[in-house]
Amino acid sequence: MQSLGRTLPPRRDPAPSRWSYRMQRLWLTPAFHRFLRFGMPALIVMLSGALFLASPVRREGLVSLVTSAKQQVADRPMFMVNLLAIDGASPELADAVRAKLALRLPQSALALDLDAIRITAENFDAVARAVVRFGAGNVLQITITERQPAWVWRSEAGLILLDDTGHRIAALAARADRADLPLIAGQGADLAIDQATALLQVASPLSSRLRGLVRMGQRRWDLVLDRDQRILLPADGAVAALQGLIARDSAENLLARDLIAVDLRNPQRPVLRLGTPALNALRAVHGIPLLAESKS
Repeated sequence: MQSLGRTLPPRRDPAPSRWSYRMQRLWLTPAFHRFLRFGMPALIVMLSGALFLASPVRREGLVSLVTSAKQQVADRPMFMVNLLAIDGASPELADAVRAKLALRLPQSALALDLDAIRITAENFDAVARAVVRFGAGNVLQITITERQPAWVWRSEAGLILLDDTGHRIAALAARADRADLPLIAGQGADLAIDQATALLQVASPLSSRLRGLVRMGQRRWDLVLDRDQRILLPADGAVAALQGLIARDSAENLLARDLIAVDLRNPQRPVLRLGTPALNALRAVHGIPLLAESKS
C-alpha cells in the first residue's frame, strides 16, 4: 500500500453520535408523533389567531362581522314571531298575561327567552302551569292550566278564592259571588286545606246546615252550623272525633236539640253546651231562677 504513493483516509466510526441517537429515539416516540400531527398545527393556528386579534381594529371588525351575520340569520322570515296565542285561560287572565309580557311583535324567535316567558306567566296566582313553545305559522303558543276555585277563605285581607291545595287564586268581592264553594275562616286556614277537605267529606250529612269551618289558634278546627251551633274539634284526631259525632247524631238526632256547642276537644269527655231555653227547662225542674234569654 505504501508503494502506491498515497495514504488512505482515516476510518469513520459508523456508530451515531449522542445527539443523533437521541433525535432518532425521539422520532420513534408516539407522543412526539402526535404532537407533530396535531399539537404543532394547533399551536400555529393559535399563534396566528393571537397575532391577528392583537390589533383592536381587527378585533372590532371581527365582532362586527359576527354580529351582522347573526342579525341577518335572526331576521329571516322563517324565524320571525308575528302572533301570540294564549290557550286554556279565561279572557281576563289571558289579557293580564299579555299585558305583563308586553311582547313587541313581530320579533325574532332567537331573541325570545322561553323560560322567562313561562316564569312570568306562572307568577300569576291563577296560573297553575304554563307551557311555552313555537307553533306553526310563526306563532308563539302559551298553553295555561288555570287553577280551579275550591274554597272561599275569609282572611284578614278579605275574601280570597283558594284552589284545592290552598293556593291563592284571586280576591272575591262578596261571598254571594261564589256561594257554591265552602267557606273557611281564621288565620292559617289556607295552610290546612287537606284536613279541611277531609272534615268536609265526613260532614256531608250536615251539608245543608254547614256554614263553614273556622281555624282556631292555627292548630284546630271548629265547624259552624246554622242556629249558631258549633262543633269544637280536637287538634289531633279531628276526623275520627267528627265521625263519632255524626254517627251519634244519626242514631239520636243529637244536633237537632237545643245546643249551642258540642265540645270534642277532649275526646274522652265530650261536653254539650245547652241553649238558654234548655237551661231554663232544667232550672225550672230544680227550682232555680230562670235565665234571661239574650236578644239577637
